[in-house]
Amino acid sequence: MRIQMDDYTTGKLQEKLGGRPGSLRLIYDTINCGCNGMVTIQIADKPWDTDVKVEADSFEFWTDRQQEQQFDPVMKLEADRSYPSFKLSSDGAVFSRDLRIADMRA
Repeated sequence: MRIQMDDYTTGKLQEKLGGRPGSLRLIYDTINCGCNGMVTIQIADKPWDTDVKVEADSFEFWTDRQQEQQFDPVMKLEADRSYPSFKLSSDGAVFSRDLRIADMRA
């Protein structure tokens, strides 16, 4: 699996990291959402034991190995220029138009 992004998106992710170390986890978050899950990027201190590496330029991205099948082999992550969210899509699907980042670091 690979995530592509432009320079603007890279800059927005760097802002979210705030100069602190962290791993980016692309997941379907099902906790307290009242649904089947929402695509979310979590910033974690380190990958979880069940995570597998995702190819991405400039960042360390991970996803849970049981959720990897929910995503496409190549996806594009785009920061919204007028709202503090991101869009995750592929050639065949839009996974989220309002993807948020949750900082889970200690």
